[in-house]
Amino acid sequence: MQQPSPSPPAQPPPEVTTAEPSPALTPTPAPASVSPPQAAAASAPGEPALTAAQKALRSKPTRSPEDPDKKNKKLKDVEISFPIVYGTISFWLGKKASEYHSHKWTVFIRSATNEDLSVIVKRAVFQLHPSFTNPTRVIDQPPFELSETGWGEFEIAITLYFHSDVCEKRVDLFHQLKLYPEEEAGPQSTKKPVVMETYDEVVFTEPSEAFFLRVQNHPAATVPWLPPGTLSFPGHMEHMSHDKKRYETKDHPLGQWFSNFSEADELLKLAAARQQVQAHIAKLRRQLTMIEGMPQQSRGLSVSGQQYGHN
Repeated sequence: MQQPSPSPPAQPPPEVTTAEPSPALTPTPAPASVSPPQAAAASAPGEPALTAAQKALRSKPTRSPEDPDKKNKKLKDVEISFPIVYGTISFWLGKKASEYHSHKWTVFIRSATNEDLSVIVKRAVFQLHPSFTNPTRVIDQPPFELSETGWGEFEIAITLYFHSDVCEKRVDLFHQLKLYPEEEAGPQSTKKPVVMETYDEVVFTEPSEAFFLRVQNHPAATVPWLPPGTLSFPGHMEHMSHDKKRYETKDHPLGQWFSNFSEADELLKLAAARQQVQAHIAKLRRQLTMIEGMPQQSRGLSVSGQQYGHN
């Protein structure tokens, strides 16, 4: 696990109000099922008295026609992935900047396609520098982000907790807050922020059948096709649909600054990188051919010169 980098000098507590931390970081276990209330001891006037057996039957919970154990069945050799992006966007405050409040920044975790992540994420915990008031910030509803002001750069730890039917394990991420642009990007501007984002994928192996059915039509999920007979309730495949998203980042106020991590862009980057590698391999092959064609003494001088950076 990556260790946090040395902390910058402490700064006065920011004045921005953010979410209060939860008393515990571990997800709260789902409540046990509760049986329906017991039948009334006395029958209503005019109705026949109930026997003890009838009262007992009325008090027992009705079993669903769908066996919950089958819904929790793990799907072997199946993976569901969710592309995610986490990072920061920071704005220089310009004339409003002070010594300890020179930038306003936002740290976030979002879907790479700007869809709602609350379908899998139950809670996101952001660990800020200890100089901040309430440095452990817990966000339990979308958007999973928070905003602050400050002057120093530091590493932010992000922990994701998932719904009980998704995964019992947590995911730990680390992101370096960046406030100041690179030299080639020009001077600071109040209109153009400094954006630092990282693309990743959260992969759930052997998901439960209930989880599969719940996210199979979700636009942010990459779900494989399953052959007939894989699911215990294949008929439900046609009737399950994703509900209207409670939140999506397509209309996010910072959306214009989000990086585009579409699959097409990634393929273009991979193709360009492959071309560079192939060109480098071809260059090395030409150099090797030239060296092999030289006399033994000249070959040694040439190799020695290349080792010391001489051409």
